[in-house]
Amino acid sequence: MEDVYQTIEKESQGYFKDKGSKFYAFAFPIKHEDEVKDILTRLRKEHHSARHHCYAWRIGTEEIIYRANDDGEPSSTAGKPILGQLQSYNVTNILIVVIRYFGGTLLGVSGLINAYRSAAADALNNAKIKQKIIEQEVILDFTYNELAEVMNIIKQENLTIINTRFEEKCNLIFSVRKSEYEKVMQKFSNIYGVNIYGVSIQNKSE
Repeated sequence: MEDVYQTIEKESQGYFKDKGSKFYAFAFPIKHEDEVKDILTRLRKEHHSARHHCYAWRIGTEEIIYRANDDGEPSSTAGKPILGQLQSYNVTNILIVVIRYFGGTLLGVSGLINAYRSAAADALNNAKIKQKIIEQEVILDFTYNELAEVMNIIKQENLTIINTRFEEKCNLIFSVRKSEYEKVMQKFSNIYGVNIYGVSIQNKSE
């Protein structure tokens, strides 16, 4: 469905070992790219003796942006396999960092790809993946003359009221599922005296 997406609720971890090399995976729920730097800085301090801190992330619900970083591993053997797992599990707003402790034996290109992919997959397997709904937040301005009609639509469409202010004029903020937005807006636009503005995308757990 076009107005749902999947993400994780909280941090999870995964692990993979091959020929002495240990791969520790950490999955984090994130909403903004700015969070990535702070998480990487913390992990590098906690695992300062590790040779590589490779990662990938996906952010966004409708237009998804992503990055992958090999952190010194051969090109496309670490970040890309991690990103591939995020895409395979169809999840977003997630950062996965896989930390490698070198075991003394080279794994080769295929071995590295398998290791980073397996560690990332283990972190996602251990995570609680949750489906969320994309909602749009709407602000209405109207007078008491329109109050009954407005509240009737709110009730009919089972809309979530976020805030109300009834003073000289009425102000009401509600959220609506994205797929229902056009239908609901048409109903409110048919009421003379109702002004609609202030729309923003919100996310809500199912």
